[in-house]
Amino acid sequence: MSVTRESVQQLLSSEDFGKRISGVNQLRQLEPSVAFELIQPVVTDKNTRVRYAAVSQLDTLGGQDLQTTLTLLRDRLLNDSEPDVQAAAADAIGALKLTEAFEDLQWLYHQTPEWLVQFSIIATLGELGDPRSFELLEEALNSDTGLVQTAAISSLGDLGDARAVPLLTPYATNSDWQVRYRLVQALTKLGGAEVRSALETLANDEKEEVAKEAQAALESV
Repeated sequence: MSVTRESVQQLLSSEDFGKRISGVNQLRQLEPSVAFELIQPVVTDKNTRVRYAAVSQLDTLGGQDLQTTLTLLRDRLLNDSEPDVQAAAADAIGALKLTEAFEDLQWLYHQTPEWLVQFSIIATLGELGDPRSFELLEEALNSDTGLVQTAAISSLGDLGDARAVPLLTPYATNSDWQVRYRLVQALTKLGGAEVRSALETLANDEKEEVAKEAQAALESV
């Protein structure tokens, strides 16, 4: 059966949340402008899984109208009751580079008790590329949550601010090899003499994956 605006609308209007999720998934087969129109009411669906599926698609559909998308994502970021949906909203904000939402992300990072939301915010800041992110990323380096700390390392690399180099180089001796691996990737994006020195040390790392990544990085910095 072919997927049409009408068939998807029928699924999205169903009382069965499984059918509504199916409808959200089928939006991918419609013209983006039509899909964007239909997805907007679903972003506030009463079912968490439906809201999550809808918000997660805004990173591709949101380009149809960035201002409307910003309003939708800000609402879910700040007001949704489920951390998964808030995290998805943060991810979409980064993907669409909606720098207007930076202060909302910063505020929520300090307010939420949910590590998943904090992680998504910090990971998003790298994509967002807003220079204002530096201080928050520096703060996140000291997070008690390892995944948030690792995300901060990556995002500082993405941000490309040379001030990050002295903050990052101490992690070359971190006990977690995955942190050291992410560090190599971040340092490669920053460059400079101090970076090269750290990479030379990491090129002899006891973990093969880290050493190989650092050796490859030395050829490009």
